[in-house]
Amino acid sequence: MTRVLVALILLCQSFLLLSAVSATADTLVPIPDSVKSVVPNPDIKAKSWMLIDFESGWILGSENHDLRIEPASLTKLMTSYLIFEALKKGDIKLTDQVYISEKAWKTGGSRMFVQVDTHVDVESLLKGLIIQSGNDAAVALAEYLGGSEEGFAVRMNHKAAELGMVNTHFTNSNGLPGPDHYSTAKDIVILGRSLIRTFPDLFTLYSTREYTYNDITQKNRNALLWRDPSVDGLKTGYTKAAGYGLVGTAKRDDMRLMAIVTGTESRKSRADSVQALLQYGYAAYDGLLLYKPGANVSTVPLWMGQESDAGIGVPKPLGLVYPKGQRDKLSAALDIPESLEAPLTAGTDVGSIVLKYDGEPLMEQRLLLNANYPEGPIWSRLIDSVKRLF
Repeated sequence: MTRVLVALILLCQSFLLLSAVSATADTLVPIPDSVKSVVPNPDIKAKSWMLIDFESGWILGSENHDLRIEPASLTKLMTSYLIFEALKKGDIKLTDQVYISEKAWKTGGSRMFVQVDTHVDVESLLKGLIIQSGNDAAVALAEYLGGSEEGFAVRMNHKAAELGMVNTHFTNSNGLPGPDHYSTAKDIVILGRSLIRTFPDLFTLYSTREYTYNDITQKNRNALLWRDPSVDGLKTGYTKAAGYGLVGTAKRDDMRLMAIVTGTESRKSRADSVQALLQYGYAAYDGLLLYKPGANVSTVPLWMGQESDAGIGVPKPLGLVYPKGQRDKLSAALDIPESLEAPLTAGTDVGSIVLKYDGEPLMEQRLLLNANYPEGPIWSRLIDSVKRLF
């Protein structure tokens, strides 16, 4: 009895430790101290900033990331998110013709220069929204999907709550100033990260350098697209009150980083600051993407099934960063059953994998069946029954 009690206590302690240091693929948490680089963060002149590892969600550095800010055109990330979602669901199509209202046509600030009382296809408006940062395109798309811009803002706030953007509220689709229109650096990164993960094909629009509409060519305002070939997004923002902001992302091999700055003093300073954060991240850390969903982490012997083994994997990409050149300190431990019995369905929880650095737990992720495993024919089940007796 005493041995059982001790074992239970140790098990609970282990669980609590893992819970404290674990990060799911949808959560942003500080990087564990054991893998935090000794290289100091760069000196960033901004109201707020943040640098994260995309796969693990670990925050590699930040300052004032929960400070309420005016998001300006970073708002358009949510506008595009909802349009991408509607396209993915089949609710709208890229070829749909969108009516351009007087409100959309009159909207000030950055524009793609659509004409009132005309129709423009969704694909062109998306490019105008993302590449040219068109406020008119944002309003037109919002009215098309939400019935009105006010109705679209309701959907924006529902999605923000769903994504865990707890310090965000939208009142319009384009980011023009308003007393109840606000967000934070952390919330914008949560949004951008979800956008990339959920819509990997449509996300490529954010790397387009220029777009011509109505015989007017405008360049993407993200200067990093010209400076660094590994940068493939995301979005800039500016108003007089907000200052200059930029959320940028880059991917080198299997390591994607995201960085944001808000409230910088110029277009150059926002680009320089995000570039400095990305350069720091790649200089201080190495990244490792261990498994993607659908890939077998391991196999488990299967009884009574059509297959002899069952493949198990992760529900979300499993990756992390660690101090430069220290890969030999990484290890993994599997907690899986010795065998399984059919029938079993895809997605069944069958164990976990724990990633460790220098023997210390860093991250835990559940392991699920990668496929359905139906019962085998009666003759094979009889054979398995006999085998299991011995």
